[in-house]
Parts: sequence; C-alpha cells; structure tokens
Amino acid sequence: MGFSHIEYTPKDIVFGFSKRSLRYGTDLEVGNGLVVPEIKYFPRVEKNVIEEYRHITGQLLKKAVALGTQNLQLETELTYLEMEDKKLVGELVNLQKSMIERYAKEYGLHVGYRVTVADIRDFGKPKHDEESFIRMMDIFELVSSNGADVLSIESEGGKELFNYSIIRQDLTGIVTSLGYLATFDMKKLWKNIVSIARNKSVLAGGDSACAFANTAMKIAGGLKDNMIPHSLASIVRVMSACRSLIAFEEGAGGPGKDCAYENVYLKMITGYPMSMEGKSSAVAHSSLVGNVIAATCDLWSNEQVENIKLFGGFGPEVFLEILHYDTKLMNMAIESGMQYCLRDLMIKSDKFISPQAFVLSPDVVYEIAEVIVSEKDELSRTVASAIKAIELMAVEEKLNLSKGERRFMEMAKKKLEEIYSSPALKVEKALEQYEGKVEKLRVKDYLEA
Repeated sequence: MGFSHIEYTPKDIVFGFSKRSLRYGTDLEVGNGLVVPEIKYFPRVEKNVIEEYRHITGQLLKKAVALGTQNLQLETELTYLEMEDKKLVGELVNLQKSMIERYAKEYGLHVGYRVTVADIRDFGKPKHDEESFIRMMDIFELVSSNGADVLSIESEGGKELFNYSIIRQDLTGIVTSLGYLATFDMKKLWKNIVSIARNKSVLAGGDSACAFANTAMKIAGGLKDNMIPHSLASIVRVMSACRSLIAFEEGAGGPGKDCAYENVYLKMITGYPMSMEGKSSAVAHSSLVGNVIAATCDLWSNEQVENIKLFGGFGPEVFLEILHYDTKLMNMAIESGMQYCLRDLMIKSDKFISPQAFVLSPDVVYEIAEVIVSEKDELSRTVASAIKAIELMAVEEKLNLSKGERRFMEMAKKKLEEIYSSPALKVEKALEQYEGKVEKLRVKDYLEA
C-alpha cells in the first residue's frame, strides 16, 4: 500500500489543478490550471466500424476548431466485438491518432487520446479465463503502439459476488467482493498494465469501479422508488475508492478514468489529475451527483454517447459542445480567480440532497480518506472507510435521510463493525458459503492470481 498521507485539504482541492500535472499527446497539459473536455463516443451498430470512427473523429475535431476548443481529450472505449479482432483495433486506433495529429499540426490543437480496453474475461472459466486476460494485455500493447496516450480499463474482478450481494443488501458479500477478491485481481491486472505503459512510454491512466459503484448508484435510482438505500450506494462508492486506489499503488499516474466517481478520493490521496463526469453524462445514466463531482475535476467527460443524428448534429459533436461550455465556465472562473467560489456552489447545490453526493463532497472525502491511508491493509481500509462514511452521514442534520435510510445505516454500521473486528477471518468463512451459492465464483483462482 503506497500512499500514507493526503495531498490536499478540503480548502485547496479544486477543479483544474493537480499537484502532479501531466503533459502528453499533442502537447496537452492536464491539471496545470485548466479543465479539459474529454469526449467519449460509441459507433452506431450495424455500421462499418472503421468508417464510423473516421466520421466521429473528423466531426469532433471539426467541432473543436469551430468552437475554439484548443484543449481536448478523445476517448475510445473498445467493445467486446472489437476486442475479437486485433487488426481492427490497431487500425481504428491508428486512424484516430493520425487524424488527431493532422488537426493538431494544422490548427494548433492540444489533444490527448485515451483508449479503454474492455474486460472480456469470463470469471467462471478456469484461471479466470487466462486466454482472455492474455488477449487484453496484447491489446493494451497494440493500442499503445498505434497511438493511445492513456490506457484505462473498467475491470470487473469480484463482480460475480458483488452482483449476488448488492441485490440482497448483503454487506459481507459486498465487502468480500470489493475489499478482498477485487484486491487480488487489481494487483495482477495493474502490475501488467503499468509495465506495458512504461515499456511503450504512454500513461497508465487508471481504473473505474463502474461495474460496482455505478451499478449501486443506478439501482438506488432517484429520490423516490429506490431498489436499494442511497446510503448503501454511498458506502459502496467509498469502498470502491479503496479498490480503485490499487491501480495507483501499482504505478498508475492518471489521468484517472472518467466514470470513476470515486476519483475525488483518488485525487485527494494521490495528487494525480482525474477525469470525472456528472450532469453532462445524463445521456448515459442519471444520478444525483451531477454538480458536486465537477468541483474537483481536471478533465470533464460526458460518459458514452452513440453516434446518432440529433437536431444539432451527431451525438458526439453535440456533447462536445456541452462539455466545451461547461469547461469554458470553469476555466473562466480560474482566470478570474473565482474557482473556489464556483467549486463551493457546485458542492452546495448537491451535497445534502442525497448521501451519494454527501460522500463525494471534499470535506467529507477528506475525513474518509484519512481513514483509508491510515489502515494497514486493503480489506481493513475497505471496511473502516465504510464505517466512517456512515458515522459522518448519521450526524449531519442537513442530509436528506428518510427513517428507512437511518434504520439501514444503524444495521449496516453494526454489521461492518462486526466484520472489522476480524476482517480476514470473517471474509474467509463467508467465502466458504458463497462459493456454493454464487454462480461462476472461483475463489482459488483469485488467490493464485
């Protein structure tokens, strides 16, 4: 565990500034006093993939020139189908990089290019689908050689137990998934990704607990008709930060992956630049944290938008314009010396409406992050951080919590404290039961990773 102290106070962490700023791509600077739009896009189905990416990239770069967007990051998230064809992957990455470089030379654009490799493993197969793992690493190498500046993944180690547990509100299973099984997988995965990135002189950007914390956020829903408590989704988010931090402990250096809402914790602890998404990602999913998450971003993303025709143009170029104006406002606040004022308004507009926004607010993040860096191992910090989150939520009178939420939190705190008394023993005993109940759960393969 490589981080033992916190890089920021709640007063000094703010959008556009990172203690470990980065320069990459066609001379793009991130975290050095500027918020950069990061546009993420998806090709239309049943279309020629190469031509789709040619069209998307061309439209985005033209739109950037038309709007006066000098600083930009593009992100390609590879799909399962694309991962089956290495030649295709190489071609589409090389194509986009060539177009980026052409526009950069002609118009002076500063552009970074992130490629996110899909986690295609079937964890039910022996050795967690070693063949697919090897293919993933081959594709990381391939995209690095063909123009990617930043490597990322939304990894899913432990997801089979998490899915079983989250719908049952089973805290032991959730802790075991995020704090134990995912730990083994993240260490193996990111040791390899960091090695590839260093050999290819590209950036190991970071992971996302999208498959875990964003799933919980989605299930919790809005202010009414919740399938699970918002307080449960909130502690899952906090626990996911402990998991995603492992990528940086293994040598990742950002910019962190956009759909990792836990990135505010990672920036607080590591000082590395982070991409984040909120209101501008409503095209992909709804949330109650659309403003608060922007308060500390270094890149600002839209999540995923399909290349469909809208009145204002195709989806990606429309959302680039939205990101352009979001970041333009943040950058003008920086230029005017009003960034802390805008940051505070972003936080206050969301903070008390939902526990999920509360645990993403920098003052709360700071107190929980102190617990994370003080613990002796990954499992202990996962449980301890969740307990701390509950304690902070429980005493905040302004926080919008129903009686049902408060009852759940009381129960959850008791359960987590019970686990924390001897976490390794509790988890090992629980796994003996889960392996017979959870489809595809193969504990031995995690331990031998």
